[in-house]
Amino acid sequence: MGYAQLVIGPAGSGKSTYCSSLYRHCETTGRSINIVNLDPAAEQFDYPVAMDIRELICLDDVMEELGLGPNGALMYCMEYPFALSNGLNLMIRELEDNLDDWLTDELDNYTDDDYLVFDCPGQIELFSHVPVLRNFVEHLKSKNFNVCVVYLLDSQFITDVTKFISGCMASLSAMVQLELPHVNILSKMDLVTNKRDIGKYLNPQGQVLLSELNQHMAPQFFKLNKALVDLVDQYSMVSFVPLDLRKESSIQYILSQIDNCIQYGEDADVKVKDFDPEDIDD
Repeated sequence: MGYAQLVIGPAGSGKSTYCSSLYRHCETTGRSINIVNLDPAAEQFDYPVAMDIRELICLDDVMEELGLGPNGALMYCMEYPFALSNGLNLMIRELEDNLDDWLTDELDNYTDDDYLVFDCPGQIELFSHVPVLRNFVEHLKSKNFNVCVVYLLDSQFITDVTKFISGCMASLSAMVQLELPHVNILSKMDLVTNKRDIGKYLNPQGQVLLSELNQHMAPQFFKLNKALVDLVDQYSMVSFVPLDLRKESSIQYILSQIDNCIQYGEDADVKVKDFDPEDIDD
């Protein structure tokens, strides 16, 4: 059985930095992981790339050949089977087959116990309502991989309750779409100057959130505010774990949470040390 993290989140939330820090941490502790680039627009990396989707399709080539902008070209690169034009569908389905073949060939290079971390693009459409990553996950599952989603949200974005609720809803959208175990991370905690402003959102109190929301919004939204707060508070659907890259203990705690979700190491054989019975007498 293989293991995989699918690292997603808005653009600029620190996904590649997380992957780089995770790689260095595992290298230091003697643990082996493989980082996979799924971003056709990526240009440089701070970690060794085990697999690179740019070998299959590149953003610059799509922009040049189809005359698309950066965002449209990236969606084209990732969203093969969902174009509206019938004439384009044939070419896109061929590209999708190539993607499946490429992924299958690449995964054949890894053993059952390998640990893969997929660094994904930051376009929110890919994990909120378009089934691109969902299909990708199904492919991984068919190859006997346990997969966990790691959703990153920039902690500097959480400056008030409205933005916190917005981040929760974006994370929840990905949870519903992908139907996988989730570990939601508040990234860039090492850059936050006043951590007390963030701390209240790590263990939010429903009534406090509702009161703050109602202060920011018009009365016609009060019922909506209560429904959103109940979703976060009563049903415990979304919670965040802070990540401070300056602290190895923070990275290790995040990794242990993810490992628990994908049951990493639970099927390992128990190591029994050989001993000489005479040593007992001594």
